[in-house]
Amino acid sequence: MADYSDSLINSLIKNVKEYPRFSKEEIEKFCWMAVHEHKHGVLPSEYDIREIDEDLYLELLQEFKSNIH
Repeated sequence: MADYSDSLINSLIKNVKEYPRFSKEEIEKFCWMAVHEHKHGVLPSEYDIREIDEDLYLELLQEFKSNIH
């Protein structure tokens, strides 16, 4: 797994929390949205199938779950 900076992870966590209708019950969805936005510069559309950085997604999700932001 790649090693991402704390500032990137913290920035993405902040973005996740600011999404409309953010819910900890759907944290996987919101982390995926943040990584998609980071990579492509826009939030995903309803049927967006562009790839994301899986390692970044997993690290963000792990950080979110381990620290219960």
